[in-house]
Amino acid sequence: MRIAIYDTTLRDGSQGEGINFSLQDKLLLTAKLDELGVDFIEGGYPLSNPKDFEYFQAIKDRKLKHAKVVAFGMTRRKNADAAGDTCIKALLDAETEVVTIVGKTWDMHVRDILGTDLEENLRMIADSVATCKAAGREVFYDAEHFFDGFTANPEYAIRTLQAAELAGASCVILCDTNGGTMPEQVAERVKAVRAAVRCDIGIHTHNDCELAVANTLAAVREGATQVQGTMNGIGERCGNVDLVSVIANLALKYGCKMLHPGSLQKLTEVSRYVYEIANMNFRNGQPFVGTSAFAHKGGMHTHAVAKNPLSYEHIDPARVGNERRILVSELSGQSTILTKTAKYSIEHDKALMQKILIQVQDLENVGYEFEAAEASFDILVKKALGQYRPWFEKIHYRVNIEVDRNDLPITEATVKVKVGDVIYHTASDGDGPVNALDGAISKALLPVFPSLSDMHLVDYKVRVVNAREGTAARVRVVIECKDKTDVWGTVGVSENIIEASWLALRDAIEYKLFKDQGV
Repeated sequence: MRIAIYDTTLRDGSQGEGINFSLQDKLLLTAKLDELGVDFIEGGYPLSNPKDFEYFQAIKDRKLKHAKVVAFGMTRRKNADAAGDTCIKALLDAETEVVTIVGKTWDMHVRDILGTDLEENLRMIADSVATCKAAGREVFYDAEHFFDGFTANPEYAIRTLQAAELAGASCVILCDTNGGTMPEQVAERVKAVRAAVRCDIGIHTHNDCELAVANTLAAVREGATQVQGTMNGIGERCGNVDLVSVIANLALKYGCKMLHPGSLQKLTEVSRYVYEIANMNFRNGQPFVGTSAFAHKGGMHTHAVAKNPLSYEHIDPARVGNERRILVSELSGQSTILTKTAKYSIEHDKALMQKILIQVQDLENVGYEFEAAEASFDILVKKALGQYRPWFEKIHYRVNIEVDRNDLPITEATVKVKVGDVIYHTASDGDGPVNALDGAISKALLPVFPSLSDMHLVDYKVRVVNAREGTAARVRVVIECKDKTDVWGTVGVSENIIEASWLALRDAIEYKLFKDQGV
């Protein structure tokens, strides 16, 4: 069975707290989603704001390989003519091949929100669909609050769908708008709709009960052939259904056909691209595509996975474009160390592997963690093997913070380092002590190591290790850096947050230089 994927990241997703896509963002996301192979991309509501209007004007000149762009809007106003309604006119002016019209299904909403009677609402649905259909558009009908409406008045909820179908809608989409319906209820009601309409049925769920994916799968199992959702589940309140999980489950667990052949391997890439465009941090524990989705930490787990990945993985991570990660921690056994040091070919040196494991355990005992700092672990291994050569020597650094007469902080860092026989003494202002320190060390090293210009700090986290010590507690600083090809994490621990930051920053720079030299 083929399932049509309808992506509403650009509209419903943008309603999530803290998310605001620019016009350029929306155009970039459209191209990426088309590349993935989704069938429909809901571009927005052309009447709601100038940006959405401009999007539909801009997208007309862009040829997509597969996806159809959809304009979204509401039914005509009550007691009005659909042909002259501003919303319907805006939908048609968007000149998309497909339009989606949302209407009221819950009788309470008809009376209390629209302020009209049930029969007029049916006419609003039918007139709106028919007008767009007569203008040559394919019409989808979003039945807002369908499941709540069915609970309150099942006969009327079904009549709203039939009104849309008779007026020309090719698909009626059942919306769990409040996100409160249980999977067995979704299954029962989709089954009831199948008996009442002949057109295609879609499903649109929200995640307020953490059941959006389960509800979507239940609907598909009962005959829904279109799935609406957002990438990474972004959206209002607790979000929409996560299309990433839906696509992976339908394709890999149920064998449904969707997207382009081979596109499933792009799922992780597209998920992370959407996070970047939305300026959001990755969700490490996100199923299928998260960095922790196939990460193994416990010694028993890592030992088994090394022998047979199926022992602790439900799929091969490469099928969704992800990768297996073996985490180093105090819980690690020698099998973990063996896996993480495979490139050094020390598998027969049990004493050396035990030495590395003891060092990891000792460092974690004082606050280090290497799970998100594999670059620092790599440097630890180089030191244990006697292969470590420092690229530069710290002579001293100083960070000065002053507050001017306007109560504005001024931060300056000074660094003196030695590279070979040459001493470099530089200073830099910054938005804060770490930023200033990063600027000063970059000034010192860039003339000698120009490849560092490709390196950028992308994340910085601070965690108190022994909170009972109050302000004298040790802190753990984990930083994440990237260049044109890789992302890596490093860690530093100290009672002084600046020193902890320096240790993590030093490891990040040295890892970059080792990496560029292929060692």
